[in-house]
Amino acid sequence: MLCTRLTNARFLTMDPDHPLAHDLGIWRGRIVGLDEAVTSLPAREVTDLQGATVLPGFVDAHVHLTWTGFKQNTPSVAGCTRVDDVLARVEEAVTRKGSPGTWVSIAGYDQRALGRHLTAAELDKVSHGHKLYVMHDSGHGCVVNSAVLDLLPAGVPHENGFLAEGAMGAARSLRLPYAQGELAEAIGRAARACLAEGVTACAEAGVGGALLGHSPVELGAYQLARDKGLLPLRVQLMVAADTLHPVAAHERDGIPRALDLGLRTGFGDDRLSVGALKIFTDGGMMARTAALTAPYEGLDHAGQLQDDPDVLAGTIVDGHLAGWQLAVHAIGDRAADVALDALERAQRLRPRPDARHRIEHAGLIRPDQLPRFARLGVTAVVQPNFLRYFGDDYAAIMGEERAPWLYRGRAFLDHGVPLVGSSDRPVTDGSPLRAVQFMVERTSASGRAIGPGEGITVDEALHAYTVAGARACHWEDDLGSLTPGKRADLVVLGDDPRRVDTARIGDIEVVQTYVDGHATGRPAA
Repeated sequence: MLCTRLTNARFLTMDPDHPLAHDLGIWRGRIVGLDEAVTSLPAREVTDLQGATVLPGFVDAHVHLTWTGFKQNTPSVAGCTRVDDVLARVEEAVTRKGSPGTWVSIAGYDQRALGRHLTAAELDKVSHGHKLYVMHDSGHGCVVNSAVLDLLPAGVPHENGFLAEGAMGAARSLRLPYAQGELAEAIGRAARACLAEGVTACAEAGVGGALLGHSPVELGAYQLARDKGLLPLRVQLMVAADTLHPVAAHERDGIPRALDLGLRTGFGDDRLSVGALKIFTDGGMMARTAALTAPYEGLDHAGQLQDDPDVLAGTIVDGHLAGWQLAVHAIGDRAADVALDALERAQRLRPRPDARHRIEHAGLIRPDQLPRFARLGVTAVVQPNFLRYFGDDYAAIMGEERAPWLYRGRAFLDHGVPLVGSSDRPVTDGSPLRAVQFMVERTSASGRAIGPGEGITVDEALHAYTVAGARACHWEDDLGSLTPGKRADLVVLGDDPRRVDTARIGDIEVVQTYVDGHATGRPAA
């Protein structure tokens, strides 16, 4: 007897051997058959989906759940276009705090809306004895007041209170760690937001590190969230590379640096596991710190690498030798060169054909770099909604020649490079459907076409958020398609993305999500 049979639906299975179905049978959390194989079988529960479209649950291969959860409950200056308005909101948040000396976090900061960065002196006027930490929306910088600057180690660089990249990490480290219970609650809030958008599995892009980690024991917070029933979807955790340390492994193992006990990619189960090693090579375009080979349009600099190229390469090689899948953050084309050079060197030293190393973001990729991606078998994990919401700005700072190279789609596929969709939530909108829409039409929210030649088909975009996402996370045996034997993770939609006008894809209703064959509750409107 089936546990559940879902019927009267249009199942887009993403399985070329059985691309469409009308019935789907579930037993003990797995898909056991489609159509005639299950239609006549008895079931404890039969659910009529009333003609809805059903897809495999979306896989978001690059998110920040903890950060997302905290941001939801953090005072924000988003939407402010005047410095005075920002400072007024900061002061309002400060007045709600208790005794002076405590930390006050502010979210939603983006200097582009103001025309310049805030300064420590300006924050001092509204801090009233508190330590202020104003987080840049990109996650690659922050502005702090003098009370924080006074606590930083000597030599930490800043620009009138604005700290970028590693300097930001120095400020973050002053206030760690959060309590595991607090982290677990934040994770739960973000997980529910993912489910509401049809995401049933995701990869947390960096735990435990100085740049975007929240605690040295952050992995334990995810275990706590699971124990408390706060983790209703599948999560794979990328471990920050700065948590590696030298180990006394046997010389035949060839492992120069590792986590304690040799923990690496693959540890865990189908609900919570350790994924790739996260390695930062550069910053971000919003903060103008992505490392380019030529300066930003209208600026006199080309961004920055996170460290000396040889140091970055050494970390990449060591991670590969230790058996990790690597997720290398590289947004600018110069950073991509560093990443590709190091990955090529690593594969020469110890060939691992199915390592499935990833370049996270791949924000600006030159034409000559595309064959190298393909030759090395590197996956491109892109964030289409970056261009949907920030595309006008990104195109302007790249200039006419480079704008078509931003967050590519067609060129990757034409070169045989696996293309994976993701959100980088909460940097921008997490909706896979809105991202799919952009991948097809390549139009920003203002209507500007950005690299229209990089547009792909709806089927290819859905593939990037299902089959390709699952494979990038080593989940292809269980997730990514509605195939008998796989987990019954699926999303019920109010319309078929392949049948509506492209401009309507992002507005399709997410009616329900299922994880392990169980409805997770109707998403909040």
